[in-house]
Amino acid sequence: MRILYTVNVGIAMQYFNSIIKELVDEGHTVDIVANEAPSRVADFYRDIGCRVYPVSWTRSPVDPGNIAAIRELKKIIHNGNYDIVHCHTPVAAVCTRLVCRPLRKDGMKVIYTAHGFHFYNGAPLKNWLLFYPVEKLCAHWTDVLVTINKEDHERAKRKLKVESILYVPGMGVDVKRFSDTVVDRTMKRKELGIPEDAFLLLSVGELNTNKNHRIVIRALGELKDSNIHYMIAGQGALRDALPELARECGVEKQVHILGQREDIAELNKTADVNVFPSLREGFGLAAIEGMAAGLPLICADNRGTREYADSDNSIVCRADDVKAFANAISALNKDPALRRKLGEHGQETAKRFDTGKVNPLLHELYK
Repeated sequence: MRILYTVNVGIAMQYFNSIIKELVDEGHTVDIVANEAPSRVADFYRDIGCRVYPVSWTRSPVDPGNIAAIRELKKIIHNGNYDIVHCHTPVAAVCTRLVCRPLRKDGMKVIYTAHGFHFYNGAPLKNWLLFYPVEKLCAHWTDVLVTINKEDHERAKRKLKVESILYVPGMGVDVKRFSDTVVDRTMKRKELGIPEDAFLLLSVGELNTNKNHRIVIRALGELKDSNIHYMIAGQGALRDALPELARECGVEKQVHILGQREDIAELNKTADVNVFPSLREGFGLAAIEGMAAGLPLICADNRGTREYADSDNSIVCRADDVKAFANAISALNKDPALRRKLGEHGQETAKRFDTGKVNPLLHELYK
Protein backbone atom coordinates (compact mmCIF):
# COMPACT_ATOMS: atom_id res chain seq x y z
CA MET A 1 0.00 0.00 0.00
CA ARG A 2 0.94 3.62 -0.48
CA ILE A 3 0.00 5.67 2.57
CA LEU A 4 0.26 9.42 3.16
CA TYR A 5 0.24 10.98 6.64
CA THR A 6 -0.68 14.67 6.90
CA VAL A 7 -0.15 16.76 10.05
CA ASN A 8 -0.06 20.47 10.83
CA VAL A 9 3.53 20.73 12.07
CA GLY A 10 6.54 18.45 11.98
CA ILE A 11 6.75 17.89 15.73
CA ALA A 12 3.36 16.13 15.64
CA MET A 13 4.98 13.19 13.84
CA GLN A 14 6.65 12.15 17.12
CA TYR A 15 3.50 10.20 17.96
CA PHE A 16 3.68 7.83 14.97
CA ASN A 17 7.23 6.43 15.01
CA SER A 18 6.18 2.94 15.99
CA ILE A 19 3.26 2.35 13.62
CA ILE A 20 5.02 3.89 10.61
CA LYS A 21 8.20 1.84 11.23
CA GLU A 22 6.05 -1.31 11.33
CA LEU A 23 4.31 -0.35 8.07
CA VAL A 24 7.61 0.37 6.32
CA ASP A 25 9.08 -2.91 7.58
CA GLU A 26 6.09 -4.72 6.06
CA GLY A 27 6.94 -3.21 2.67
CA HIS A 28 4.41 -0.38 2.52
CA THR A 29 5.31 3.11 1.32
CA VAL A 30 4.62 5.85 3.84
CA ASP A 31 5.09 9.54 3.02
CA ILE A 32 4.54 12.59 5.21
CA VAL A 33 3.18 16.10 4.67
CA ALA A 34 3.78 18.74 7.36
CA ASN A 35 4.68 22.37 7.87
CA GLU A 36 8.36 22.16 8.81
CA ALA A 37 8.80 25.90 9.39
CA PRO A 38 8.03 25.80 13.14
CA SER A 39 9.48 22.29 13.67
CA ARG A 40 11.04 19.71 11.36
CA VAL A 41 9.84 16.18 10.93
CA ALA A 42 12.34 13.98 12.76
CA ASP A 43 15.14 12.57 10.62
CA PHE A 44 14.05 9.13 11.84
CA TYR A 45 11.40 9.11 9.11
CA ARG A 46 13.79 10.06 6.34
CA ASP A 47 16.21 7.42 7.59
CA ILE A 48 13.61 4.65 7.17
CA GLY A 49 12.72 5.81 3.65
CA CYS A 50 9.72 8.10 4.09
CA ARG A 51 9.50 11.09 1.79
CA VAL A 52 8.70 14.29 3.66
CA TYR A 53 6.86 17.07 1.82
CA PRO A 54 6.77 20.53 3.43
CA VAL A 55 3.61 22.63 3.06
CA SER A 56 2.78 26.12 4.31
CA TRP A 57 -0.43 25.60 6.25
CA THR A 58 -0.72 27.00 9.77
CA ARG A 59 -2.67 26.07 12.90
CA SER A 60 -5.13 28.91 12.41
CA PRO A 61 -8.27 27.77 10.54
CA VAL A 62 -8.83 31.32 9.22
CA ASP A 63 -5.31 31.95 7.93
CA PRO A 64 -5.55 32.75 4.18
CA GLY A 65 -2.16 31.10 3.75
CA ASN A 66 -3.92 27.76 4.03
CA ILE A 67 -5.30 28.30 0.52
CA ALA A 68 -1.76 28.11 -0.85
CA ALA A 69 -1.17 25.01 1.26
CA ILE A 70 -4.19 23.32 -0.34
CA ARG A 71 -2.68 23.93 -3.77
CA GLU A 72 0.65 22.48 -2.61
CA LEU A 73 -1.07 19.45 -1.12
CA LYS A 74 -3.11 18.86 -4.26
CA LYS A 75 0.07 18.41 -6.33
CA ILE A 76 1.55 16.02 -3.78
CA ILE A 77 -1.53 13.83 -3.56
CA HIS A 78 -2.24 13.78 -7.29
CA ASN A 79 1.34 12.72 -8.01
CA GLY A 80 1.57 10.21 -5.17
CA ASN A 81 -1.01 7.64 -6.26
CA TYR A 82 -1.87 6.88 -2.63
CA ASP A 83 -4.23 4.14 -1.51
CA ILE A 84 -4.79 5.69 1.92
CA VAL A 85 -4.45 9.24 3.18
CA HIS A 86 -4.43 9.44 6.98
CA CYS A 87 -4.83 12.99 8.25
CA HIS A 88 -4.25 14.33 11.75
CA THR A 89 -4.76 17.70 13.48
CA PRO A 90 -7.66 20.00 12.54
CA VAL A 91 -6.32 22.32 9.81
CA ALA A 92 -4.32 19.61 8.07
CA ALA A 93 -7.35 17.33 8.20
CA VAL A 94 -9.69 19.91 6.65
CA CYS A 95 -7.24 20.78 3.86
CA THR A 96 -6.55 17.11 3.20
CA ARG A 97 -10.18 16.10 2.96
CA LEU A 98 -10.95 19.00 0.64
CA VAL A 99 -8.21 17.84 -1.72
CA CYS A 100 -9.12 14.14 -1.48
CA ARG A 101 -12.86 14.64 -1.92
CA PRO A 102 -12.96 14.01 -5.71
CA LEU A 103 -10.38 11.19 -5.51
CA ARG A 104 -12.42 8.96 -3.22
CA LYS A 105 -14.58 7.87 -6.12
CA ASP A 106 -11.46 6.27 -7.64
CA GLY A 107 -10.87 4.16 -4.54
CA MET A 108 -8.67 6.33 -2.35
CA LYS A 109 -9.58 5.95 1.33
CA VAL A 110 -9.42 8.90 3.73
CA ILE A 111 -8.91 8.37 7.46
CA TYR A 112 -9.03 11.17 10.02
CA THR A 113 -7.77 10.72 13.56
CA ALA A 114 -9.36 13.35 15.80
CA HIS A 115 -6.84 14.04 18.55
CA GLY A 116 -9.51 15.94 20.46
CA PHE A 117 -12.48 17.79 18.98
CA HIS A 118 -12.47 21.50 19.76
CA PHE A 119 -16.22 21.25 20.35
CA TYR A 120 -16.10 19.32 23.61
CA ASN A 121 -18.23 19.39 26.75
CA GLY A 122 -17.81 22.86 28.21
CA ALA A 123 -16.03 24.28 25.16
CA PRO A 124 -16.49 28.01 24.40
CA LEU A 125 -19.42 28.83 22.12
CA LYS A 126 -17.03 30.13 19.45
CA ASN A 127 -15.51 26.65 19.19
CA TRP A 128 -18.91 25.16 18.43
CA LEU A 129 -19.69 27.91 15.93
CA LEU A 130 -16.38 27.54 14.10
CA PHE A 131 -15.17 23.95 14.37
CA TYR A 132 -18.38 21.91 14.60
CA PRO A 133 -19.93 23.00 11.24
CA VAL A 134 -16.60 22.44 9.46
CA GLU A 135 -16.19 18.98 10.95
CA LYS A 136 -19.81 18.12 10.17
CA LEU A 137 -19.20 19.03 6.52
CA CYS A 138 -15.86 17.23 6.26
CA ALA A 139 -17.36 14.10 7.80
CA HIS A 140 -19.04 13.47 4.43
CA TRP A 141 -15.58 13.19 2.86
CA THR A 142 -14.18 10.82 5.50
CA ASP A 143 -14.17 7.05 5.14
CA VAL A 144 -13.09 6.34 8.72
CA LEU A 145 -13.05 8.69 11.69
CA VAL A 146 -10.74 7.52 14.48
CA THR A 147 -11.41 8.90 17.96
CA ILE A 148 -8.99 8.46 20.87
CA ASN A 149 -11.29 9.18 23.82
CA LYS A 150 -14.77 8.03 24.68
CA GLU A 151 -16.35 11.50 24.89
CA ASP A 152 -15.35 12.31 21.31
CA HIS A 153 -16.40 8.84 20.18
CA GLU A 154 -19.92 9.22 21.55
CA ARG A 155 -20.24 12.73 20.15
CA ALA A 156 -19.09 11.60 16.71
CA LYS A 157 -21.67 8.81 16.67
CA ARG A 158 -24.43 11.27 17.56
CA LYS A 159 -23.41 14.31 15.54
CA LEU A 160 -21.35 13.28 12.51
CA LYS A 161 -22.34 11.25 9.46
CA VAL A 162 -19.24 9.19 8.78
CA GLU A 163 -19.15 5.82 7.03
CA SER A 164 -17.19 4.27 9.92
CA ILE A 165 -16.19 5.52 13.39
CA LEU A 166 -13.48 3.66 15.28
CA TYR A 167 -12.39 4.11 18.89
CA VAL A 168 -8.67 3.55 19.49
CA PRO A 169 -7.32 3.93 23.05
CA GLY A 170 -4.83 6.75 22.52
CA MET A 171 -1.96 6.68 20.05
CA GLY A 172 0.18 4.02 21.65
CA VAL A 173 3.12 4.32 24.04
CA ASP A 174 6.23 2.13 24.02
CA VAL A 175 5.70 1.15 27.65
CA LYS A 176 8.81 -1.03 27.84
CA ARG A 177 11.07 1.83 26.76
CA PHE A 178 9.80 4.07 29.54
CA SER A 179 9.70 1.36 32.21
CA ASP A 180 13.11 -0.13 31.42
CA THR A 181 15.14 3.04 30.87
CA VAL A 182 17.99 3.27 33.37
CA VAL A 183 19.50 6.61 34.31
CA ASP A 184 22.00 7.87 36.84
CA ARG A 185 19.68 10.29 38.65
CA THR A 186 22.54 12.09 40.36
CA MET A 187 24.40 12.75 37.12
CA LYS A 188 21.25 13.62 35.20
CA ARG A 189 20.16 16.14 37.81
CA LYS A 190 23.63 17.64 37.81
CA GLU A 191 23.44 17.98 34.01
CA LEU A 192 20.06 19.74 34.36
CA GLY A 193 21.21 22.04 37.18
CA ILE A 194 18.81 20.53 39.72
CA PRO A 195 19.85 19.70 43.31
CA GLU A 196 20.38 16.00 43.94
CA ASP A 197 18.01 15.93 46.92
CA ALA A 198 15.25 18.09 45.34
CA PHE A 199 11.67 16.84 45.13
CA LEU A 200 11.33 17.03 41.35
CA LEU A 201 8.19 17.53 39.28
CA LEU A 202 8.11 17.00 35.50
CA SER A 203 5.74 18.27 32.82
CA VAL A 204 6.17 17.45 29.14
CA GLY A 205 4.29 19.54 26.58
CA GLU A 206 4.24 22.58 24.38
CA LEU A 207 4.63 25.89 26.22
CA ASN A 208 1.16 27.27 25.55
CA THR A 209 -1.86 28.39 27.53
CA ASN A 210 -3.73 25.12 27.18
CA LYS A 211 -0.93 23.06 28.76
CA ASN A 212 -1.52 25.15 31.90
CA HIS A 213 2.01 25.07 33.33
CA ARG A 214 1.15 28.33 35.07
CA ILE A 215 -1.04 26.55 37.61
CA VAL A 216 1.91 24.46 38.80
CA ILE A 217 4.20 27.49 39.05
CA ARG A 218 1.55 29.30 41.09
CA ALA A 219 1.18 26.22 43.30
CA LEU A 220 4.93 26.31 43.98
CA GLY A 221 4.53 29.94 44.98
CA GLU A 222 1.84 28.92 47.45
CA LEU A 223 3.95 26.14 48.96
CA LYS A 224 7.06 28.25 49.55
CA ASP A 225 9.29 25.16 49.72
CA SER A 226 12.62 25.81 47.99
CA ASN A 227 13.39 22.10 47.81
CA ILE A 228 10.55 21.45 45.31
CA HIS A 229 11.73 21.91 41.72
CA TYR A 230 9.74 21.85 38.50
CA MET A 231 11.15 21.03 35.07
CA ILE A 232 9.19 21.55 31.88
CA ALA A 233 10.24 19.88 28.64
CA GLY A 234 8.86 21.66 25.58
CA GLN A 235 8.98 24.73 23.42
CA GLY A 236 6.36 27.29 22.48
CA ALA A 237 4.93 30.77 22.74
CA LEU A 238 5.22 31.03 26.54
CA ARG A 239 8.98 30.41 26.61
CA ASP A 240 9.61 33.84 28.15
CA ALA A 241 6.32 34.26 30.02
CA LEU A 242 6.70 31.19 32.26
CA PRO A 243 10.07 32.23 33.76
CA GLU A 244 8.61 35.70 34.31
CA LEU A 245 5.68 34.18 36.22
CA ALA A 246 8.14 32.12 38.26
CA ARG A 247 9.95 35.34 39.22
CA GLU A 248 6.67 36.96 40.22
CA CYS A 249 5.86 33.94 42.42
CA GLY A 250 9.34 33.92 43.97
CA VAL A 251 10.23 30.47 42.59
CA GLU A 252 12.46 31.40 39.67
CA LYS A 253 15.32 29.18 40.98
CA GLN A 254 12.96 26.20 41.20
CA VAL A 255 11.53 26.30 37.65
CA HIS A 256 13.61 24.85 34.81
CA ILE A 257 12.50 25.32 31.19
CA LEU A 258 14.37 22.61 29.28
CA GLY A 259 13.20 23.27 25.72
CA GLN A 260 12.48 20.49 23.24
CA ARG A 261 14.08 17.25 24.44
CA GLU A 262 14.90 13.87 22.96
CA ASP A 263 15.50 12.24 26.37
CA ILE A 264 11.96 12.18 27.77
CA ALA A 265 12.30 8.63 29.07
CA GLU A 266 15.41 9.65 31.05
CA LEU A 267 13.70 12.76 32.37
CA ASN A 268 10.83 10.65 33.69
CA LYS A 269 13.29 8.40 35.51
CA THR A 270 14.95 11.49 36.99
CA ALA A 271 11.73 13.01 38.35
CA ASP A 272 9.61 12.10 41.38
CA VAL A 273 6.18 13.12 40.04
CA ASN A 274 4.62 13.61 36.61
CA VAL A 275 2.35 16.68 36.46
CA PHE A 276 -0.11 16.97 33.57
CA PRO A 277 -2.24 20.08 34.20
CA SER A 278 -3.77 20.70 30.74
CA LEU A 279 -7.03 22.59 30.42
CA ARG A 280 -8.04 20.44 27.45
CA GLU A 281 -6.68 17.16 26.10
CA GLY A 282 -7.84 14.69 23.52
CA PHE A 283 -5.79 12.06 25.34
CA GLY A 284 -2.36 13.03 26.66
CA LEU A 285 0.54 10.71 25.88
CA ALA A 286 2.92 12.49 28.25
CA ALA A 287 0.81 11.33 31.19
CA ILE A 288 0.95 7.70 30.06
CA GLU A 289 4.70 7.93 29.48
CA GLY A 290 5.13 9.09 33.07
CA MET A 291 2.94 6.26 34.32
CA ALA A 292 4.95 3.75 32.29
CA ALA A 293 8.09 5.05 34.00
CA GLY A 294 6.49 4.40 37.39
CA LEU A 295 5.78 8.00 38.36
CA PRO A 296 2.69 9.04 40.32
CA LEU A 297 0.51 11.44 38.33
CA ILE A 298 -1.00 14.78 39.27
CA CYS A 299 -3.36 15.88 36.52
CA ALA A 300 -6.22 18.18 35.67
CA ASP A 301 -9.65 16.69 35.07
CA ASN A 302 -10.52 16.69 31.35
CA ARG A 303 -11.91 14.25 28.79
CA GLY A 304 -8.43 12.97 27.92
CA THR A 305 -7.25 12.25 31.45
CA ARG A 306 -10.57 10.57 32.25
CA GLU A 307 -9.43 7.76 29.95
CA TYR A 308 -6.82 6.63 32.48
CA ALA A 309 -6.58 8.76 35.64
CA ASP A 310 -8.32 7.52 38.79
CA SER A 311 -7.78 7.50 42.55
CA ASP A 312 -5.53 4.41 42.31
CA ASN A 313 -2.91 5.99 40.05
CA SER A 314 -3.35 9.76 40.25
CA ILE A 315 -4.37 12.84 42.14
CA VAL A 316 -6.88 14.62 39.94
CA CYS A 317 -7.46 18.37 40.36
CA ARG A 318 -9.70 20.96 38.82
CA ALA A 319 -7.64 22.71 36.16
CA ASP A 320 -7.98 26.18 37.71
CA ASP A 321 -7.55 25.17 41.38
CA VAL A 322 -4.11 26.34 42.54
CA LYS A 323 -4.75 25.12 46.07
CA ALA A 324 -5.63 21.62 44.88
CA PHE A 325 -2.39 21.35 42.89
CA ALA A 326 -0.41 22.70 45.86
CA ASN A 327 -2.03 20.16 48.19
CA ALA A 328 -1.36 17.32 45.76
CA ILE A 329 2.31 18.26 45.42
CA SER A 330 2.67 18.58 49.18
CA ALA A 331 0.97 15.24 49.84
CA LEU A 332 3.26 13.36 47.48
CA ASN A 333 6.31 15.17 48.76
CA LYS A 334 5.57 14.06 52.33
CA ASP A 335 4.40 10.51 51.62
CA PRO A 336 6.81 8.17 49.76
CA ALA A 337 4.43 5.25 50.29
CA LEU A 338 1.67 7.11 48.45
CA ARG A 339 4.08 7.87 45.61
CA ARG A 340 4.96 4.19 45.32
CA LYS A 341 1.31 3.09 45.41
CA LEU A 342 0.20 5.50 42.71
CA GLY A 343 3.27 4.76 40.61
CA GLU A 344 2.76 0.99 40.73
CA HIS A 345 -0.90 1.27 39.76
CA GLY A 346 0.06 3.74 37.03
CA GLN A 347 2.45 1.25 35.45
CA GLU A 348 -0.37 -1.28 35.26
CA THR A 349 -2.66 1.34 33.74
CA ALA A 350 -0.07 2.27 31.09
CA LYS A 351 -0.03 -1.29 29.76
CA ARG A 352 -3.57 -0.79 28.41
CA PHE A 353 -2.21 1.85 26.03
CA ASP A 354 0.94 0.10 24.85
CA THR A 355 1.77 0.17 21.15
CA GLY A 356 1.40 -3.60 21.20
CA LYS A 357 -2.32 -3.12 21.85
CA VAL A 358 -2.95 0.04 19.79
CA ASN A 359 -0.93 -0.62 16.63
CA PRO A 360 -2.74 -3.86 15.68
CA LEU A 361 -5.99 -1.89 15.58
CA LEU A 362 -4.45 0.50 13.04
CA HIS A 363 -3.00 -2.35 10.97
CA GLU A 364 -6.44 -3.92 10.80
CA LEU A 365 -7.93 -0.59 9.80
CA TYR A 366 -5.46 -0.16 6.94
CA LYS A 367 -6.12 -3.71 5.73
